Amino acid sequence: MDDGLSAAPDVPERRRERRGAGRDADAPVSAFSPAVAALAARWQEWLTGVRGASHATRAAYLADATAFFVFLARHRGEPPAPAALPGIGAGDLRAWMAHERGRGQEARSIRRALSSIKSFFRWLAEAEGLEAPAVLAARGPKAAARLPRPVSADAARALVAEAEAADAPDWIAARDAAVLILLWGCGLRISEALGLRRGRSPLPEVLRIRGKGGKERLVPVLSAARAAVEAAVALDPWDDGPEGPLFHGRRGGPLSPRMIQRRLETARQRLGLPASATPHALRHSFATHLLAAGGDLREIQTLLGHASLSTTQVYTGVDEARLMEVYDRAHPRA
Repeated sequence: MDDGLSAAPDVPERRRERRGAGRDADAPVSAFSPAVAALAARWQEWLTGVRGASHATRAAYLADATAFFVFLARHRGEPPAPAALPGIGAGDLRAWMAHERGRGQEARSIRRALSSIKSFFRWLAEAEGLEAPAVLAARGPKAAARLPRPVSADAARALVAEAEAADAPDWIAARDAAVLILLWGCGLRISEALGLRRGRSPLPEVLRIRGKGGKERLVPVLSAARAAVEAAVALDPWDDGPEGPLFHGRRGGPLSPRMIQRRLETARQRLGLPASATPHALRHSFATHLLAAGGDLREIQTLLGHASLSTTQVYTGVDEARLMEVYDRAHPRA
């Protein structure tokens, strides 16, 4: 089995593109001692086999752990051996966080990396009995709450209409409109919408979706969404059978998320919408529109597939923020 560690020094480099913040260019080739590398390989196997982590999640966790051990190797003068891991103290963690801050990392990124690091050390404590209390008790810097930026219902309708009227073959225009309706009307992630198979068509009234972490949820499908998908399927010149993609690219392969992102970029420019009008913003809009209409927060959590209610509760902040905007605009000043 590929334990991923042979490529470990390159993983942070790949994530530089995704996160926009690079690791140290002169990082040592060996972040782990051989014995710790073996432990990290077993942790990776555990993430996949027991936790069911996706390849992307596993790679991200490994990148964060590798970067942390790169820092420790420099901070202490050599990669720590397993016996030294329980001795990692609060001072080491503070020094690492200061180092990350000095590289321009935001609080949110540091907290995310710390979560990955803790995952390794929790596994280490359970599997090997090597406990590092300071690591497990560490708290990352506070991050300011970042509210989702949904689009209004009118803007969402305009984006769908713009996709339908795009200067493109009819089947492509119908395809793009159907995808946008699924994001907005059903709250699907773009990966979930583009992961649908032809055998799911015609869509049922309630769709079973497998989301992040392999978690399944039931999502009601609006009649407008079913009709849009059926129209797209009827015009689609490609058909790979029940296991083929529901949505195809121009050359017959699976539709790429980037194509939908580009469609929205063009549409929002024509409509004068901000850059925040992205495919994921349509999913945010699904949640905020339900909440504004009196939807129950727990039910919205289930529809979105959020593991924690705290993730969904951020939408109440959006609603309050919008209320204050209306208040500030409309309330008479003294």
